[in-house]
Amino acid sequence: MEAGNNMDLKGRNFLTLKDFTPEEITYLLDLAAELKRKKKAGIPVDHYHGKNVALIFEKSSTRTRCSFEVAAHDMGMGTTYLEPSSSQIGKKESIADTARVLGRIYEGIEYRGFGQEIVEELAKYAGVPVWNGLTNEYHPTQMLADMLTIREHFGTLKGLKLVYLGDARYNMGNSYMVTCAKLGLDFVACAPNNYFPNQELVKECEEYAKTSGATITLTGSIEEAVRGADVVCTDVWVSMGEPDEVWEQRIRELTPYKVTAEVMKMAGEKAIFLHCLPSFHDLRTKIGKEMGERFGIKDMEVTDEVFESAQSKVFDEAENRMHTIKAVMVATLGEQGTVYAG
Repeated sequence: MEAGNNMDLKGRNFLTLKDFTPEEITYLLDLAAELKRKKKAGIPVDHYHGKNVALIFEKSSTRTRCSFEVAAHDMGMGTTYLEPSSSQIGKKESIADTARVLGRIYEGIEYRGFGQEIVEELAKYAGVPVWNGLTNEYHPTQMLADMLTIREHFGTLKGLKLVYLGDARYNMGNSYMVTCAKLGLDFVACAPNNYFPNQELVKECEEYAKTSGATITLTGSIEEAVRGADVVCTDVWVSMGEPDEVWEQRIRELTPYKVTAEVMKMAGEKAIFLHCLPSFHDLRTKIGKEMGERFGIKDMEVTDEVFESAQSKVFDEAENRMHTIKAVMVATLGEQGTVYAG
């Protein structure tokens, strides 16, 4: 960790892990681990009094919002939450103008919403660090949380096999492929043919993989995918903002790729299960109950048996959102050297 202490990411945006070297990503994980240790030991890291961050949410959130707010509070900072209905970004005010206004008031800006081009434009004009809390294409804060969780469990990352089952076309499938390729994990997307990441991104990640020693596999065969897997991941089949009509098609086409006890058995006892949450592992949600009644199902992307099993690390993963988001803010706002003192 000592070598990484001097890494300077001050002023950097955090938009996608494509922008970061393996060493920089590892540094953020090391910093998050140290911040987590201090949090558990009750040692404050509140060197940021007088600083404030804006949290723009065009899509609502539980874990991302709570993680940013608690992390900022722990650091001594103020937060302003701009909810989906109260932000004028791109409606009454252009993205460029919003960025320039907020950049004059705040030390950092988080954005969670739709196209990656929005957070990229915010970053272009803000003049302060901009952090991607989720876009359609990428979810980099989730990747740091997942990698920290995996590293805590296995003690390493390089050489592990991570399998993503389900709809791999969007932020989670894309981000897992990027992150694994950068850090040397073997990545497998297991899905029907029309649910894979786009070929341009696959080629880009294959270039990263040449350096890290990772492999990238796209397959429809569950047995081939999960055999010998260390990590099995999935996500909900319908993303926020997508119309209800797609549920029937997704349930029909993706049910064979549900994470079941049989899938975990094929992976083996050492495998862990991850899910970024929320999860439809039972019918105790409004949408879950509705889909259960409409389609005669009792779960969707993962069974309750797997979700509640000892192999499931989803709540360690959810907690680690906060520690890793704190690391991103500390690193990009500066003064991270104080984290390692004491």
